[in-house]
Amino acid sequence: MFSPGQDSTPETSGGATTVLVPTRFVWPYGGRRVFLSGSFTRWSEHLPMSPVEGCPTVFQVICSLTPGYHQYKFYVDGEWRHDERQPVATGNYGVVNTVLLTGEPDPIPGMLAPETPRMNMDVDNDPFQRMQVTLSDGTLQEAPRISEADIEVSRHRISGFLSTHTAYELLPESGKVIAMDVNLPVKQAFHILYEQGIPVAPLWDSYKGQFVGVLSALDFILILRELGNHGSNLTEEELETHTISAWKEGKSQQSRQLDVHARPFQNHLIHAGPYDYLKDVAIKILQNEVATVPIIHSSSQDSSFPQLLHLASLSGILKCICRHFRHSSSSLPVLQQPICAIPLGTWVPRIGESNGRPLAMLRPNASLSSALSLLVQAQVSSIPIVDDNDALLDIYSRSDITALAKDTAYAQIHLDEMTIHQALQLGQEANSPNGFFTGQRCQMCLRSDPLQKVMERLANPGLRRLIIVEAGSKRVEGIISLSDVFRFLLG
Repeated sequence: MFSPGQDSTPETSGGATTVLVPTRFVWPYGGRRVFLSGSFTRWSEHLPMSPVEGCPTVFQVICSLTPGYHQYKFYVDGEWRHDERQPVATGNYGVVNTVLLTGEPDPIPGMLAPETPRMNMDVDNDPFQRMQVTLSDGTLQEAPRISEADIEVSRHRISGFLSTHTAYELLPESGKVIAMDVNLPVKQAFHILYEQGIPVAPLWDSYKGQFVGVLSALDFILILRELGNHGSNLTEEELETHTISAWKEGKSQQSRQLDVHARPFQNHLIHAGPYDYLKDVAIKILQNEVATVPIIHSSSQDSSFPQLLHLASLSGILKCICRHFRHSSSSLPVLQQPICAIPLGTWVPRIGESNGRPLAMLRPNASLSSALSLLVQAQVSSIPIVDDNDALLDIYSRSDITALAKDTAYAQIHLDEMTIHQALQLGQEANSPNGFFTGQRCQMCLRSDPLQKVMERLANPGLRRLIIVEAGSKRVEGIISLSDVFRFLLG
């Protein structure tokens, strides 16, 4: 994969001026040591490629090339390789990738800054992305898009699998599920969420003898916003004795007083049984816009003590799909398609575009209050935190709010005065010297990544979204969530 830069550098030799085009080459398929060689090095020099920060399987190098026709290959862990997704030709060195560069600026439109080298793919006006490649004759052509027939074949086979396998397949061999009594004080409840590192817990009503709902990080966000409201009837002292049951009932009453167009407060339990099909469980999660669904088993109609078996999530269902089709992925044509070529995810619109849903992003100096408001209003689980160039620094998730439960930190803060950067630093200084996280927190992918790779990443427990970034600059280009993937797969 290559990407010609927009700025060209003139080179003078013997009175003649040669324009050099900064060109980025990318090897996105992993390896330990990766080199680039080609006609521009006379095939005698191997240029070392460096892994992209945050994407260890992606290697890149930038070369200044003269306009014209070039051939190149990659030397990966001692073997010559070529990128099958890029234009190829057969020559003296076997199958090689090809590129024809002109001295003109990159003709592919985009919203990136002029000084930033761009990928050879970009966002189209359609509700999903198209991929463009440069052929050996220098012309731009849209990459073959997967046919509707292939999409339907893939959807039919996945739907068939989900319609014949039950929630029992989601149950781990061992583990624990934490539930809370509705009479527990909310202050203690959120401290438990923080200590156990969980974003949600089912609620048990001993008087009714049944599970009646869930307590989530969203509840904590709403409580913090209410504490920050000068007209709040709930004081910090009342959190000592204010129970989960009282909190839920109070929010339910407020919900009934809201405008009919407002989203109602969820005050009943969305659950499933172990014999429910995986497709029905996935649809239940999507339709009710919840992160998890408790799997509850009752041995009989009059059972007084139902068993809480598991908390089902889309990531667990996706893991079952990946495991089932791991050795027969060819039966699902859509899996090998790059995510930019299928209707998937939310993408940053190009300059001048008015269509499409805007992508919520915040700067690290934004207030915690603005982040919490955005999480609630945009109904998203996390927000990318970016620098002035929209390069990814971190993410702020709903579950991060439970960190304020440590030592009752929320009692000493003002949401409008604390920044997102400061909020992320609470209790995390030892993990990140500069206050921002790397590694597991910021899970990224590239627009060229195949859907199968994205699905396998999202199948990891606790991961709900992948941030699509530009290789090298880490500029945010879009987001793919678990719900995006399932809405596409289920049609």
